[in-house]
Amino acid sequence: MRLVHLDLKGAAPRVSYLEQVFPLLSQLGANGVLIEYEDMFPFKGELEILRSPYAYSEEDIERIQQLAEQHKLEVVPLVQTFGHVEFILKHEKYQHLREVERFPNSFNPHTPETLALLKSILSQVVEKHRHSTWIHIGADEVFHLGEGMDSKNWMSHNKGDVGTMYLKHIKEVLGFLTAQFWGLRVLMWDDMLRKISVGALRVALVARACPAAEPFLTKYVESGFEAVWFASAFKGTTGPAQAWTPLSYHLKNHLSWLKVMQAVPRLAPLRLQGVVLTGWQRYDHYSVLCELLPVSIPSLAICLQTLVNGGFTEEAKRKVLDVLGLESVQLEQSTCEGRGAFPGVEIYHMVEQVNGHLKESILKALEEESAIKGWFSPYHRKRQFGNPRNMESFGSKVLKLHEDWESFVRDLRAQLERIYFPDTVEEWMEENVNPYLDQLRDLVRDYR
Repeated sequence: MRLVHLDLKGAAPRVSYLEQVFPLLSQLGANGVLIEYEDMFPFKGELEILRSPYAYSEEDIERIQQLAEQHKLEVVPLVQTFGHVEFILKHEKYQHLREVERFPNSFNPHTPETLALLKSILSQVVEKHRHSTWIHIGADEVFHLGEGMDSKNWMSHNKGDVGTMYLKHIKEVLGFLTAQFWGLRVLMWDDMLRKISVGALRVALVARACPAAEPFLTKYVESGFEAVWFASAFKGTTGPAQAWTPLSYHLKNHLSWLKVMQAVPRLAPLRLQGVVLTGWQRYDHYSVLCELLPVSIPSLAICLQTLVNGGFTEEAKRKVLDVLGLESVQLEQSTCEGRGAFPGVEIYHMVEQVNGHLKESILKALEEESAIKGWFSPYHRKRQFGNPRNMESFGSKVLKLHEDWESFVRDLRAQLERIYFPDTVEEWMEENVNPYLDQLRDLVRDYR
């Protein structure tokens, strides 16, 4: 299985955009989507507080699944059940369920209320995904586990360690899912399992491995695992505020994974069941947005085709260019030549402009123009005086630069609004455009 991860905890696309993207995923070789809803799920009743103001409706969830089915994509919902639960624990209502009171990252596994809450969250999500045969329970990066008083008491009374405590909670979650939803298979990330001994691991879990994978894989074989999945990345791993996707970096990641896949047959009876191409949209609920989905579609296409063809072969390259309507791809420069014909290509080109030219062109105008430095300094601007003769020497240039960027940004905003909800558009502008454009806007305002 080749699942493409849609991380909705930031820049969740409108369903109309998914209508364009799903056929593309299918064409490029994906056969499933791993959907991490977080606060975009239409939680009901007691849980309604968890919904984002822009959460998908129940009809949207239904539509997403119809689209997936139409394009032969298996839907695997992802619900975090231990760490990365800031979207739950940030609310005062659930604050008492934190492992460490100050931090909203992780659940306290010793409070019965934690499991009760998880049961109702999981039930609502599974109920709305009746055709899914898999669910992913997250369970990675459970920061501060073992640091809360309840955990310390539990470990001293049970002569246990953090690993045993972690497994105890996971088994409770799995127990609920397997008893409640017969035949549903469960996936989880494996970073927490890597620290746990083989003895403690003889419980049936499905793991994620990494490029230095053989030692871990051997450990999982000895622990009684029958199948393993790998998780690569097509975006969202090269910096929390990354705006542009580095192509060769992500291609190399997939080439490393292909080597690991070739090693799996030596580890029989362990078999490789699938790959998840992760595409993080934020590092966590509180961090800024990283690369937008339209910006990373060339990377996704290259990575998927690399997996399908067992390398980035001529055939893979040709398919990528054909499907995306591009003339060529420069891996080291992370650029594509040609107009492109993929969903959101306008945003791709415009973000390239912002990333490559916005800051540079504005700083150049403000810092290098000697007439501005000499006759229109912060001192002049604060006291509102200056010689019109000298100001006119740079005025038209600055006004033109301002007008060009404002008109560009209006177009960019309009394109973003077609794909994203208002909160995403606002956040992306605040992070990537306004820090530079505002300096120019202020100068023009003072100049006028």
